[in-house]
Amino acid sequence: MRRRLALSVAVALVTCASVIPASAHGCPEQLRVPGAEHQVVACLADLTTAGTVASSHTNPADYAGLTHAALPQQSGVPGVQIDGYFPDTSQTNKNHGWNHDSQFVVRLPARWNGGLVVAGSPGVRAQYANDKSISDYVLAKGFAYAATDKGNTGASFYTDGVRPGDAMVEWNQRTTQLTRAARAVVAQHYGRPAREVVAAGISNGGYLVRWQLENHPELYTRGVDLEGTLWSAKGPNLLTFLPPAIRGYEQQTPELIVNAGFDPQSDFLWNYHYTVYWKLTMRIYAAELDPTYDGLEADYNYADRLVAQQSVRRIALTGRIGRPLVTIHGTLDSLLPITQDSDHYAELVRRTGRSWLHTYHRINSGNHVDGLVDAFPNRLVPLVPLLQTAIA
Repeated sequence: MRRRLALSVAVALVTCASVIPASAHGCPEQLRVPGAEHQVVACLADLTTAGTVASSHTNPADYAGLTHAALPQQSGVPGVQIDGYFPDTSQTNKNHGWNHDSQFVVRLPARWNGGLVVAGSPGVRAQYANDKSISDYVLAKGFAYAATDKGNTGASFYTDGVRPGDAMVEWNQRTTQLTRAARAVVAQHYGRPAREVVAAGISNGGYLVRWQLENHPELYTRGVDLEGTLWSAKGPNLLTFLPPAIRGYEQQTPELIVNAGFDPQSDFLWNYHYTVYWKLTMRIYAAELDPTYDGLEADYNYADRLVAQQSVRRIALTGRIGRPLVTIHGTLDSLLPITQDSDHYAELVRRTGRSWLHTYHRINSGNHVDGLVDAFPNRLVPLVPLLQTAIA
């Protein structure tokens, strides 16, 4: 169904579900998220996952596998959390039993450093997906934090919308919507606007960072993307490099995988990525961007698919960033190979004359998800710590 972004501020349901005395940190029962249809305010003794797992103010399933076991755990950050959703008609997000999309979370630490970090979820995960990788760290540094589910979630995200590409167009709209709302909430709560607003994200969340800095630089002071997904109408994009990788794996022809852009030294990861990522990713994004295609994933030929090309133009990146951007990408990324993604994005930025705004880090032995570092500790390096340092 077609989504409609409400322009008016709906009446919000607000409760103060405190796990510490409401007066201890001035629980602001009257805080309002502009545009929210529903919201719940909670005063928490700890906004990090060290506390929110026990208090049910996060969902560990949202962030499973995205970080490695040795990532330091932050804790002891009291403050206010607001969970809620904006008006929407789709129902892919089941968090809180709401069965309602466009869910968000806003966290306001008691000790604020004046900054705000805004993130969209990676992959097709929901709003708590960045809790371990981004939220915990920036909260401990004193930043306020806000995250969105992008307006649709899960492997059936493509069922949201009418035209091909509608669901992904909404990703960008929802990120813009939340950023504006979170800036207003921060000003309400702390009595002054944020001195800096940082867009941050991983994979699809990194794509959102790039798109926001290209299209709404006025909302941010800077951005950090980890392995952001590249969408280019002429290619490369995952509809161009995944089919030959799938074909190469199925035909036991590794040369096809390497020629598709994957580092030959990442071959120990190919079986896992073929089994878990390649075919599913190809299937659901083809369903979103080219819904009439009914062939095999390995046979897809983007050059012949005009509908897909038209759909990708709606979400394509240009490289015309208007704020400083740090990009981090691993050389052994086996889902979004660096040669087909961030290398090309850096070139797009260069062509627009914006390289002075772009800092690009190519990290040897980095892969797409840090959870695999635990399985291959001597062959992979974690990237989330670099993301965290770049943000704060």
